[in-house]
Amino acid sequence: MNKVKRFLKEEASGWKVFDVAWLLIATAVILGLSIYWKDNMVSLTAALTGVWCVIFTGKGKRSSFIFGVFNSVLYAIVAIGAKYYGEVMLNLLYYLPMNFVGFIVWKKHMNSESGEVVKERLSAKKSILVYALTAAGIFIYGLILKRLNGTMPYIDSMSTVISVVAQILSIKRLMEQWVLWIVVDVVTVIMWAVNFSKGGENIATLAMWSVYLINAIIMFVRWYKEAKKNEV
Repeated sequence: MNKVKRFLKEEASGWKVFDVAWLLIATAVILGLSIYWKDNMVSLTAALTGVWCVIFTGKGKRSSFIFGVFNSVLYAIVAIGAKYYGEVMLNLLYYLPMNFVGFIVWKKHMNSESGEVVKERLSAKKSILVYALTAAGIFIYGLILKRLNGTMPYIDSMSTVISVVAQILSIKRLMEQWVLWIVVDVVTVIMWAVNFSKGGENIATLAMWSVYLINAIIMFVRWYKEAKKNEV
């Protein structure tokens, strides 16, 4: 019981006015659009848990991984309905177990004063190496998908490979994750916008990814500053 109280206290500490306002605005946008377009409860809940997950990740709070567990399962259900099977596999086979890993790993690197995870960044050389290996992975996996007659193989490869690398960087508490998340979010916003324009009803999912994109830009700036401070 003491551990639970300590965890909740840690999660509630360090929130600034901007953080709370951003959380409330993002939640209100998802709810408002979902109610207006009469979205279903699964899509709405997936969107809300997803938005809370990325915002809490940006704050460096471990509860982000708890929201991530629910989001992985619910988003996979939504993706099945839209026939985005790559998204289904990515969430159930990768994101879902990695959320448990992240929750455990971050526990060892929490700042007791701020209640947030300690943020770090790679050296310039290591950053370039990570991005180069990611690009190579996209090309190789794209070739494989092309051989399998996949639809838009390189776009599909880009979304999958970058997501895998970004999640690893997130668990390792590295600022560079946000650069990759921005790319993933742009690609996925376009994907769900196309789905919605063709008659899809998952407006909450499109809104979720749009919030992801805005959040990734905000958190890139924040993590860059905090990681730089931690080097001193």
